[in-house]
Amino acid sequence: MNEIFKKLALMGDVWVLWVLVAASIASLGVMIERWQSFRRNKIEFGKFLDDLLKRLNVDDLTGARQIARSYSSVESRVALAGLNHHSKGLVAMEKAMTSKLTLERAQLEKNLIILGTLGNNAPFIGLFGTVLGIIKAFNDLAISGNSGVSVVMSGISSALIATAFGIFVAIPAVAANNYFYSKVRRTMVNCHSLIDAIQAHSAKKEAFTFHSPEVEMFLS
Repeated sequence: MNEIFKKLALMGDVWVLWVLVAASIASLGVMIERWQSFRRNKIEFGKFLDDLLKRLNVDDLTGARQIARSYSSVESRVALAGLNHHSKGLVAMEKAMTSKLTLERAQLEKNLIILGTLGNNAPFIGLFGTVLGIIKAFNDLAISGNSGVSVVMSGISSALIATAFGIFVAIPAVAANNYFYSKVRRTMVNCHSLIDAIQAHSAKKEAFTFHSPEVEMFLS
């Protein structure tokens, strides 16, 4: 077993650097894909909510659905899911919107685990490569028989490249992950605000249209 680990260590940090190169490419790919996804879902939420509520306030469900369909965003799709269940009552609307929101959130968070994993672990991968590089440097030093501070420091400085590269991969991954999760949180806040607004409108309408048996007798 020791011989297996020794052979692995003596391979040095080169293969670890290639792992980090692959990780950086994967990280960049996720960043680009997520940026395009959030760009497609971009919406001026204040204007959308105002236009939607104006339609709902005059009981124009058809117009409200048309407004929701005219946008391509998480908020509009959540609103449309609720409006499509408007005739089934308040509970059905709420369940439809929350269910749609759960699915949309899963899509928003797609592949972000890659950025989080690389951000947390790339420095450790780089450090692992540095340790392997130092082991190889001392082994080469022992085999060659050369001595001196310059020889040792040359091997160690080369090994430290892996740690530096690991940090270089981690920093953009962490920054991008935090940025995209801030986008997810903002979208969730918008959607919860939207759900509350639609529920409030529907609850007000139900309260207005509901009459007790005594009131019905009085009106008749």
